[in-house]
Amino acid sequence: MATLLERAIGAARLDVATYEEIEADQNALGQAMTVVAIASVANGLGSAAVQGGHGFGLVGGVIAAGIGWLVWAFTIYLVGTRLLPEANTKSDFGELLRMTGFAMAPGVVGILGILPGIGGLVLALVGLWQIATMVVAVRQALDYTSTGRAVAVCVIGFIAQMLVIFLIMGVLIGGILAIGGGGPPATVMP
Repeated sequence: MATLLERAIGAARLDVATYEEIEADQNALGQAMTVVAIASVANGLGSAAVQGGHGFGLVGGVIAAGIGWLVWAFTIYLVGTRLLPEANTKSDFGELLRMTGFAMAPGVVGILGILPGIGGLVLALVGLWQIATMVVAVRQALDYTSTGRAVAVCVIGFIAQMLVIFLIMGVLIGGILAIGGGGPPATVMP
């Protein structure tokens, strides 16, 4: 059995055998959660640097990434096993959590977003890399023979994830503005 680091590297390298090993290991959920947490922190630090420290914040970003992962995995589970299954598709939510968690491994490279001048490009490339790892993870988890079907399921899951994250951010920002006033201080007429 491979270590967490070996699995994370294998997942980032789009290694099908690594994904098959993760799929078979029902005890790998803790490792997958660790990958998501580390990738979220690294990517959050890189994003904060690119945004000049005015982003959602590291803690908020990590929480949003965790919730986003859960939503994306659950949507992939529903769509992949109920709406777009192939004849051999068999999976459960735990399996998809493990597989999609390891698919987030390239997010660790997001820490390079701190590099002046190229941070935004680095983060864009990391995002594309994570989409590729997610497609491989989904194709293997759902036993798809069609990469196109895996792409479609990932896109639907991504849209659901983004809707939930925007909803959460809207509620949080609205709450902060309501509590703190959010605007300039009121002027009092003499």
